Amino acid sequence: MRAVQIARCGLCVALLAVSSAISIPLGPVPFTLQTLTLAMLPVALGGKDAVITVALYLLLGGLGLPVFSGFSGGIASIVGPTGGYLWGFLVGTMLAAAILQLHIIPERLREVLAAIGMLLVAYTLGTAQLMLVTGMDLFAALAVAVLPFMIPDAIKLVIGAQLGHSVRRATSTRTASA
Repeated sequence: MRAVQIARCGLCVALLAVSSAISIPLGPVPFTLQTLTLAMLPVALGGKDAVITVALYLLLGGLGLPVFSGFSGGIASIVGPTGGYLWGFLVGTMLAAAILQLHIIPERLREVLAAIGMLLVAYTLGTAQLMLVTGMDLFAALAVAVLPFMIPDAIKLVIGAQLGHSVRRATSTRTASA
């Protein structure tokens, strides 16, 4: 990695931590600005660097640094009821990186589809882990962990993708397909 890539990834790990700290508890899953940042990363950094950023964020949190919502950290956060959303962000960012490679799709649509794909994977894996850890059925898990967030998350995805596009353009990088 070049020094510029390392600096950008490090800055974005910090941005993820800050966006997670802005948290409003709404049951087992808090409302944060994390999804906005996660929608921005693949577009602003490019797929590979976004995946590295999210992986580093999870590693730091897993090691106990308080980078997750509510200033939490540690392995218990990753294996607990809402941990599936965290590692779902990594798998979702991998999907977003792959979608950004589909050059047959217009760039702006590709960016929005990447953000949507990331969130759908996080919803799926997060809901599955919430059900497994708490014993909730699918409808109860969706009612507390997905449905209340769908509209705000859709707004955050559009804003995040647009911010990512603006950041990439402002920093003169053409890495959205990297």
